[in-house]
Amino acid sequence: MQDLILKAEGSGISNEQLYESLIDSLGDSVESLNKVLLIPPDLTRMHSGGGKITAMLYDIFINAKSDMQIDIMPALGTHEAMSKDECIEFFGRSIPMDCIIAHDWKNDITKIGEVPAEFVSKVSEGLVNNAIAVEVNKRIMDDSYDLIISIGQVVPHEVVGMANYSKNIFVGCGGNTMINQSHMLGAFYGMERIMGRDFSPVRKVLDYAEENFINKIPLTYILTVTTEKDCAVEIHGLFIGRKRSNFEEAVALSQEKNLNYVDEPFAKVVVYLDEREFKSTWLGNKAVYRTKMAMAHDGELIILAPGVRKFGEDDRNDELIRKYGYVGRKKVLEMCADTDNKDYDDLRRNLSVAAHLIHGSSDGRFSTTYAVEKLTREEVEGASFIYASLNEMLKIYNPAKLEDGWNILESGEKIYYISNPALGLWATKEAIFGKEN
Repeated sequence: MQDLILKAEGSGISNEQLYESLIDSLGDSVESLNKVLLIPPDLTRMHSGGGKITAMLYDIFINAKSDMQIDIMPALGTHEAMSKDECIEFFGRSIPMDCIIAHDWKNDITKIGEVPAEFVSKVSEGLVNNAIAVEVNKRIMDDSYDLIISIGQVVPHEVVGMANYSKNIFVGCGGNTMINQSHMLGAFYGMERIMGRDFSPVRKVLDYAEENFINKIPLTYILTVTTEKDCAVEIHGLFIGRKRSNFEEAVALSQEKNLNYVDEPFAKVVVYLDEREFKSTWLGNKAVYRTKMAMAHDGELIILAPGVRKFGEDDRNDELIRKYGYVGRKKVLEMCADTDNKDYDDLRRNLSVAAHLIHGSSDGRFSTTYAVEKLTREEVEGASFIYASLNEMLKIYNPAKLEDGWNILESGEKIYYISNPALGLWATKEAIFGKEN
């Protein structure tokens, strides 16, 4: 595919512009392709535009050559595989279900290299001193593919700083070791030092792996930058190509579109989680860490979560979250470091869970209330959150009557409302730039 960058003015890139851009980037090469692997996000990135782009690519390929083999492997990471209904919702009805492959992050992988301990130590400022094994789904290294296209959204992220680019390959299609080690590297370094920024320690590890271990495979990236307006996704930028400079342009646009600076810290913020996208606190805690740098000390976060029915996407992760709870960075790091206590061995073997427990905690700075109907009070409080009845909270904070941003309720209460935490990062300028700013 040829490099192509398209930035929208006004209301975003139209479907016609998107389709034509994909055709232009593919050029005449499409006729020489026999077997293609598409790696889109899953439904938890439903606002990425990735489902629509995947469907367009499938249409272009199948129209160019009806016998072309088109495999579609969503970058699930540790998420559960999408159901048939979810696939239809995300991709539409044009893609046959037998094209879709579920990534198995525990079994269906191959080790392709190792990021040296010296490099990891350097980029983490000595906080992490072990080598990191690089594992990917074996299909990515299958040389029978003529073209591999990774599709995804660039947006602030708690582990890597800015999501996508090679993260889609090494984490989204990665194995247990890479997922665990990358998440803990980010957690050790500090989420607040990472989110919304390029060149984080985790990103540097992924860059090393991209440059050294997959540089010869026929891979290209399609990146988007999106926002949501009036319940519709707007794609502001399309970045096609393998060069890191394309990703950096996408990062700059996402920082402009998705990083929301607030003039005053949130004393009370209400976040709504779309039940189609958020079924676990593993995903729903975006409400916590995407607002953490905007929260006032002793502030209150209320999460309206009609779809949240569990804690982890994976059964084992769910079990560990229920066991330990979101007890804060200090306690989690102590448990990971206490190698004499065998009771914590299960957490040390699952460092992505340990990192997630850090990300999802307010560290005592503000309260976090989950308003749910599919979890019990005992389950929510057992995970170290405050429980509330969803129905009761909806009577007070009705999403249909709230607008994104500051709202004054009929009672006179002032709240900040966020309809989708996945599309941004909220922070005071002091939290990003320091007190001098």
